[in-house]
This record gives sequence, structure tokens and C-alpha cells, in this order.
Amino acid sequence: MQAAQSGRVRYRILLMLFLVTTVTFADRSSLSIAGTALQAGLGIDAVALGYIFSAFGWAYVIGQIPGGWLFDRFGTKPVYTLALFAWSLLTLLQGFVGWLPTTWAVSSLFLLRLLVGFAGAPCFPGNARVTASWFPSAERATATAIAGSAQYAATALFAPLMGWVVQALGWQFVFIILGCLGLALSLLWLKNLYVPREHPLLGAAELQLLEQGGALVDLDQRSGAGGPQWRHLRLLLTQRTLLGIYLGQYCNNAITYFFLTWFPVYLIQARGMSIVGAGFAAAVPAISGCIGGVLGGLLSDGLLRRGHSLTLARKLPSVFGLLLSCSLVLCIFVESDAAVVALMTLAFFGKGLGSLGWTLVADTAPRQILGLCGGLFNTFGNLAAITTPIIIGYLVSLTGSFDGALLYVGANALLAVVGFTLIVGRIHRLELPADGRSAAA
Repeated sequence: MQAAQSGRVRYRILLMLFLVTTVTFADRSSLSIAGTALQAGLGIDAVALGYIFSAFGWAYVIGQIPGGWLFDRFGTKPVYTLALFAWSLLTLLQGFVGWLPTTWAVSSLFLLRLLVGFAGAPCFPGNARVTASWFPSAERATATAIAGSAQYAATALFAPLMGWVVQALGWQFVFIILGCLGLALSLLWLKNLYVPREHPLLGAAELQLLEQGGALVDLDQRSGAGGPQWRHLRLLLTQRTLLGIYLGQYCNNAITYFFLTWFPVYLIQARGMSIVGAGFAAAVPAISGCIGGVLGGLLSDGLLRRGHSLTLARKLPSVFGLLLSCSLVLCIFVESDAAVVALMTLAFFGKGLGSLGWTLVADTAPRQILGLCGGLFNTFGNLAAITTPIIIGYLVSLTGSFDGALLYVGANALLAVVGFTLIVGRIHRLELPADGRSAAA
């Protein structure tokens, strides 16, 4: 009742986050939908496709720490808006490489994927800053989960649609359509994103709810002069809690990037589905992952409101969900396509349930360097964007089968459980002292 009476401007901000993150993941997964047709059109093998898949990840990882620093230095709105416009424009340009000679087309596509990765690097550190400033602690996991569930919504919505586009118009139009959509959304984002104290529709009651609930409403006001110091990286890299979270995110993202890159190819090449059929089949686990992600946030915040510790509220959904995601390994032993889709649906429901990494960043990062901490977290997590496509490409090329790939992804899910249970200790906010030499609860 209190939340309803206080106002709902923060939910409008959450809707914008969801839409932007949906387009972000549609852009980064666009190559997987077009992958088989592109592979045939350009005459490249599985290893070459794996490297093209990974190109996004190389630049995305390199851009994380600078992107997080830019947020802490200049604030959320200008950095995020410029990034959204840039990666949408670069996505659009990928649609024109097919008209180049083959060698130039492959090189240009690889380069553009690198640039898309670099331009998109600030996205999730920016999301963490927005949710930390716009949502109290007891709503933060739900808000983060809803925004994060956009990665599954992107596949559920765009995989069938883009599968039809590939078949009807050609793979180039996947990039053209998504690029134009992102450019339009960047204008909407520029018009609607504000920090809490500057939002023209935010009432006093809702601002009070945010402040009293632990939202960092003055986060962007602290951006500017000085910003974070690079010596703070050493501080972040010596915190056991953060190291465990980083490991868990890397392993969780190995599952994500299997889904975003090789999963449609697996359905087409290993299961004999058509491009359109693979698009619809990929949508079912994506919808399940979206549901699991939202439920994970609701469960975590519900445990917190019922008086359980922050540690239990965040760890329980993470560990249980990641254990469920191991079920994708069972696809090795089943024959029917329906069974494969059912197992993947269960696995990605679990993956969504356990995807609370960004909530943990918002809960634990020193408030003065939340962007830098988010960038470092996403650097570790998105190393999987580099390693997963390449490793799977080699496994498929060497064995002629996707069995090794499924085992690899399942092993990462188990390793994430180890990280959350044995390495991450008590979850608490780290504070940055004046001298920056150590952090304390």
C-alpha cells in the first residue's frame, strides 16, 4: 500500500530499462539468428563463425572498466544515451557487409562486431547505477531481475521474427531492422531518463520512500570532478565477496552466451530444424528464462521482506537456479526435439532464477565507485563472451558433435554454484574509506 501511495515513477524508469536491455540483447544475439545463413553465404566454417561470434565479447570486455569509469565521472544519462545510439548505428551498418567481396565482408563483419561490443559495454554498469539510485533495497532484486529478464524477452520476441526475416528477406535485414529500432529508442531514452531528484514527475512521497529504503538517490550528483581512482581496482580485486561474485557471473554468462550464439545453430545443425523452426524453438526456453528471472527477483526480495538475511535472500535463488540449469546436459541422451526443448526450457528457467549477479553488485559495491565496480564485474562475466563461442566452435569442429559443448556449459553451471556457496561470504555493502586502502562493512 505504501509503495502505491508513494508514486510509480520508478516503474516508468524500469520499463525504459527493460526496453533498452531488450534491444541490447537483440543486437548482440542477432548474429546467432543469422548465423547459419551467413555461414553458408560467406562460405566460412564453424571455427571462423565461432571467432566472429566472439568478436563482440573481446571489445565488450575491454570496454567494461572504461565504461564504468565514464559513468562515475560524467553520470548515467549522457554516457548511456551516446552508447545506445552508437551500438545501434553499428548494428545497422552490419547489414551492408554482405554486398562486399567475401574477404572484405568477413573482415568488416568482425570489425563491426568488435565496435558493437565496445559501444555496448556501458549498458549493464549503467543498469546497475539506475536500479541502485531508483529502487530501495527491498525492491532492488525484483527491479534488476525484470530488467535482466529482457535478455530472454529479446530472444522470445526477436528469434521467431528475425528467423522469418532471414528466410524471407535475407540475413542482412536482421541487422538493418534492429539497428533502426535501436536508433529510435535512443531518442526515447534521452527524453525519459532522469536522476531521481531531477525527474519532473517524481513526488515528495516517492522520493522519501527511495531515500528511506536505501536507494542511492544522489549517486549521479557525486559524479564529476575527480571521479573514481584507478587505485580502487586493487581494492575491488582483494575482496573475497566480490571475487566469488565475479566467478559466478563468468560461469552464468557461459550459459548465456551458449544461448545467444550457438543454440540456434545447434537446433539447426544437430537437430535438423529449419531456420524459422529454430527461431520458434529458441523462443520457448527464452520465455521460461524470462519467467525464472522475474521469479528469482521476487523470491529474493520476498525473503528479505520476511526478515531473512540479505545473504540468504540473494544466495538461495542463485544456487537453486544454477543447479536446475545443469539439466541441459541431459539433451545428450534424448532423441526427440520436444524433449530437447523441454530440457532447455527447464535449464533456462533455472538460469533465469539464478541470475542475481547485478543485484549483488548494487548490494555490495562501494557507492562512490559503483560504476567502476560494475564494469569490473562485467569484465569478468563477459570473458565468457570470448571463451564460450570459441571453445564451442573448436569442440564442434573437432568432434562433429554438440555433446562436448553441452557438457562444457553444464560444468560452468556447477562451478558457479561452487563460487556462490564456498567463496562468497556474507553479502554486505563495502565502504570506501577516505584513503581508499581498504574496505569494510
